[in-house]
Amino acid sequence: MVNRGSLSMTDALIASPPYLFGDSLADTGNLKISSPNETVHFFFPPYGMTYFHRPTGRCSDGRLVIDFIAEYLGLPLVRPYLESQKSIQNFEGGVNFAVAGATALDATFLEEMGDSNPRTNNSLGIQMGWFKEILPYFCNISSNCSEFLSGSLILMGEIGGNDYNDALLGGKSIEQVQEYVPLVIEEIGLSINELIELGAATLLVPGNLPIGCLPIYLTNYEDSDESDYDPSTGCLNWLNKFVEYYNEQLQTELSRIRSLHPHVNIIYADYYNAMMYLHHSPEQFGFIGGTPKACCGGGGTYNYNSSAQCGMRQASACQNPAEFISWDGIHFTEAAYKWITNALLKGNYTHPPISSLCVSTL
Repeated sequence: MVNRGSLSMTDALIASPPYLFGDSLADTGNLKISSPNETVHFFFPPYGMTYFHRPTGRCSDGRLVIDFIAEYLGLPLVRPYLESQKSIQNFEGGVNFAVAGATALDATFLEEMGDSNPRTNNSLGIQMGWFKEILPYFCNISSNCSEFLSGSLILMGEIGGNDYNDALLGGKSIEQVQEYVPLVIEEIGLSINELIELGAATLLVPGNLPIGCLPIYLTNYEDSDESDYDPSTGCLNWLNKFVEYYNEQLQTELSRIRSLHPHVNIIYADYYNAMMYLHHSPEQFGFIGGTPKACCGGGGTYNYNSSAQCGMRQASACQNPAEFISWDGIHFTEAAYKWITNALLKGNYTHPPISSLCVSTL
């Protein structure tokens, strides 16, 4: 690695290859590659309509946060890990291990708890295994790997959201789901510590998003009790309070890990408050499509219908996705992902602030 003196974090990360773990908020094609014969709705148009003009396996009309981060760093778009078996040379710009539907907890454990996830069993532990399998391609001894990883950006998530989604949408109470929080936090913490032991020195760890603003939940829990809703956003208060609790616990764990590794940059990415800021003033940022409705769906109050999801024949997309925050009722539009990325890199939604950190060697 080249010593570049004392640089701001954003400057120092230029040309640092990112390595990403996560779920459908970050998957750039792993599920699609692993299941080419599946009829998953987001494998079909209009997914990808805005930027790629074809479905890529991304759960959006275009690019995701990881795509915008790569562009900001001056790097090519990060390729999905499952392409690595074809050409390892394609991964010099980093590797994306995220898989749509992935959970933090092991799929077998969740099945034992009664939470069935038919989409994937590629949990965080599986993704960590992939990472360790591919690491020897880039470095061959422990000291060399430590140097390699110290100059790389690790994005740990968002991961854990599906552990809660599958349970909630499967009919479990919020009290039952809250019991998963320490287990999810522990799994994320173990993975972060393992990456640090391998040599990682800069990790970006997002919290969960305000699921109470998602059309899938607003549809599933729609009722006439106005006290359940935030009058300024239309989001479900009780679901967002749960996410706030989870994010607080995650930040406590990150503080604990920082105390053990004071020379490692562990950055919390505040997806929740960045997105809530957007929901409080959507029109100010051009999101005039009727938040919190989805751009693409099969009708209903929030344009979400589980029997006519985006990508199915019965569903259709809005003309201008950039006017909407929600793309398909579960995931976000390219415009929303771009806004979140800018808020993280240039705003006040990382803790500690990215702009305040320095990296002496990269």
